[in-house]
Amino acid sequence: MLTHLAAALGVLGLLTVMPGPDMAVVTRRALMAGPGDALRTVGGIASGLLVWGALTAAGLAAVLAASPMVYPAVKLLGAGYLVFLGAQALWQNRHAPPTAADTNASPAQAQAPAPAPAPEPGRPAVGSPWRTGLISNVLNPKIAVCYTGLLPTLAPPHLSTGWAMTLLVLLHTALTLVWLGGYVLLLSRAGPVLRKPGVHRALGRTTGVALVGFGLAVVATSQ
Repeated sequence: MLTHLAAALGVLGLLTVMPGPDMAVVTRRALMAGPGDALRTVGGIASGLLVWGALTAAGLAAVLAASPMVYPAVKLLGAGYLVFLGAQALWQNRHAPPTAADTNASPAQAQAPAPAPAPEPGRPAVGSPWRTGLISNVLNPKIAVCYTGLLPTLAPPHLSTGWAMTLLVLLHTALTLVWLGGYVLLLSRAGPVLRKPGVHRALGRTTGVALVGFGLAVVATSQ
C-alpha cells in the first residue's frame, strides 16, 4: 500500500507543479491585490478540487466527462472565464505606473524606490479572491476527466473505491495548497522586485496573455 501511495504522490505531484491556469490566476491576484488575496485564491482553487472530488464520488463527474453536450458547455464556460480574467488583467495593467525611463524624472527620482501598486480607493481590487479561485476550477472540466480517468489507476488496491478516491482527492488538494501557497510566499519575498513599475507591468501583461492563451487552448483542445 505504501508503494502505491508513493507512486500516487509522485504522479499527483507532477500534475500539481505543471504550469497551468491555476498558477496564472494566483499570479494575477498577487499582482493586483497582494499575497493575502492570492492565498485566499489558493483556498478557492482547493475548494474547487474538493467540489470535483465530491462529484467524482457521486459519479456525476464521469457523466459530465462522457456527455457530448454538458462537457463542451462547461468547457466553453471555463475557457470564457479564463479569457475574461486575462482581458481584465491586461485592461487593469494599462493603468500601471510608468517606469522612470518612461518619464523625464531626474536621476534622484529615478533612483527612488517605486511605490507599491495599490487598488484605486473605494473600489474592490478584482472581486472576491476565494470565488475567483473556486470558479476557475469548478469550470475546468479537465479535472473531471483527470479524476475519473487517472485517479482510479492510482488507487491503493487494499482500499475500497470510495475511500481510495477520497484519499487521492485529499492528497491532490493538500499538494495544491502547499505548492501554490509556497508560490505565493515566493512572490511575496520577491515583492521589492515585483513592485518596480517596469517589472510589475511586464509580469501583469505576461499573466494576462497567459490566461487568454489558456482559455483559447481549452477551446481548441478536444475532449
